[in-house]
Amino acid sequence: MLPATFNKNDKKARLLIYTVSIVVFAAVASLSKYKLNVNLGFNVHIFAVANAIINSLVMILLCAGLVTAKQKKYRVHKKIMLTAIVLSVLFLVSYIAHHLLAGETKFGDINHDGILSDEEKLQAGGLRIFYYIILLTHIPLAAIMLPFILFTAYRALTGEYEAHKKLVRITWPIWFYVAFSGIMVYLLISPYYN
Repeated sequence: MLPATFNKNDKKARLLIYTVSIVVFAAVASLSKYKLNVNLGFNVHIFAVANAIINSLVMILLCAGLVTAKQKKYRVHKKIMLTAIVLSVLFLVSYIAHHLLAGETKFGDINHDGILSDEEKLQAGGLRIFYYIILLTHIPLAAIMLPFILFTAYRALTGEYEAHKKLVRITWPIWFYVAFSGIMVYLLISPYYN
């Protein structure tokens, strides 16, 4: 095992992790209320493409992190997992930028008028239901993941490896699913971007 990177201070860690988590949750939850009408000179959906790429990289890193941990290559594991966290921060910035600049896209809105007609719903068919099932599992899990990820990282960085392993059993599969379902959401909704 690696030596601790930080001194343990659960009180400060909890305060910081919960504060960051609440601020991020509030920022993301309020996105649907705002849209910036700014012409940046490029298609703002590039941020959605970046999000899908970042989610793909995070999935790969999560798998590599799992493998290196099982192989007891802890230094490599630490670098991989910290990279996944940094990419997740970049994802968050890109996600916020996309939603602020592109606004909301409705699944099935073929003519991009912001209104989903019965004909458009019929044309989207069963894929629309599949999309909403994925979305309705993705959103709440993404919302609750941040404190789990941060506490899992904190336990490793303070050298509390047994507590880290316990948290990983919860955090890893949900984080992986959130990254995977984020890619699925992008692939399903992107045809309706205008």
